[in-house]
Amino acid sequence: MPALSEGELEIVGRVGVASNLTLVCEIAAPEPDGAPLRVVYKPVRGERPLWDFPDGTLAGREVASYLISEQLGWGVIPETVLRDGPFGPGMVQRWVTSVDNRTDARQRLDLVDLCTPGTVPAGFCEVLRALDGEGNEVSLIHADDPRLQRMAVLDLLLNNADRKGGHALEGVDGQVYGVDHGICLHSEPKLRTVLWGWAGTPVHESLITDITGFAANLPGAVADSLAPHITDVEISALTERTKALLENPVMPLPNSARPIPWPAF
Repeated sequence: MPALSEGELEIVGRVGVASNLTLVCEIAAPEPDGAPLRVVYKPVRGERPLWDFPDGTLAGREVASYLISEQLGWGVIPETVLRDGPFGPGMVQRWVTSVDNRTDARQRLDLVDLCTPGTVPAGFCEVLRALDGEGNEVSLIHADDPRLQRMAVLDLLLNNADRKGGHALEGVDGQVYGVDHGICLHSEPKLRTVLWGWAGTPVHESLITDITGFAANLPGAVADSLAPHITDVEISALTERTKALLENPVMPLPNSARPIPWPAF
């Protein structure tokens, strides 16, 4: 997608709820009657400093996460590049048009949602029970969907520290996409996710086959593609996580005091 890397970015909006500066842009179509390409642009200069991730590295981590998803052949993360823009270098990612279940006549649940305890619908996994902002008990649930489970396995490899409910999108094209991977690929264990519903269950054989091929290529071409974006130590940690998952292909149990990001959505 050359336009993503080279087309001029025109800012058309801003995602106000994002922690870091997140701009919605459009890139004019090459053909006069074509539709513009909508993208998300996160300039490095708009990144909020974090105590545990080096300053100015979040955009590169987004690109590295995309490259890993592509090397696995999973297509979980929309096309993502590191390039210049109106506010300097930053991450540019194809916009995902997602299904709006709240306007559906059936009022379907989102991939990650809340429900009243004891009413978890068929096809969903309960993650935990908690109190909402009004003090009502609710269950955090997510779909028992192989497309979403593939994302959960990718998060293990990425060491994703921030898989919120709103970062899992069901596209109108039928795919399930993950977005917002700026705080991934740390060398120390950081996994925080809302996708704990498969904890303790085996990883599907088809995913293990993909991971096996990825592991074989990781020391060479994959590592070379990641080197501009993350450190050698972080690449080594990715290698160790991949090896550990192949040796024990089971979704882990939460093993930290804070296994779920806050806020969860």
